[in-house]
Amino acid sequence: MRLTEDNYVEIAETAIKDICERKDQRGNKGRDLVTTSKIRNLLAMSADIYNEVIISQKEVLSQEIIGRINYMKIRFIYDAGREKTVGIFLQQTKLLEYLEGSKEGRTQYILFNRYMEALVAYRKYYGELYGNRDE
Repeated sequence: MRLTEDNYVEIAETAIKDICERKDQRGNKGRDLVTTSKIRNLLAMSADIYNEVIISQKEVLSQEIIGRINYMKIRFIYDAGREKTVGIFLQQTKLLEYLEGSKEGRTQYILFNRYMEALVAYRKYYGELYGNRDE
């Protein structure tokens, strides 16, 4: 599936709700939810690239931008290896798949960044609803 203007918000909401509904070994819901600060750190990496993409008027991304996207992918994977919740987050949100698709061009990267912003918003909202407040 590809991110579009019509679907990225719904995809983000569904992914976060699914993570909140997951039960841990003891049957508790919401324990696999990544912290807001961690997801914001992921968003910050995306936002740095987004700022450069917005300035550029070319639909085709430069090799420098694509290189930065590839590096961001490695950072996401590294964080997933360090923290189980980040790995679950990456899998459930299909973030790596959408990140790869963001290399198709300016429009797709902008949608990817908006998807990241939607994930942060829904994490904050549903995290509170499910009683998984950040420390």
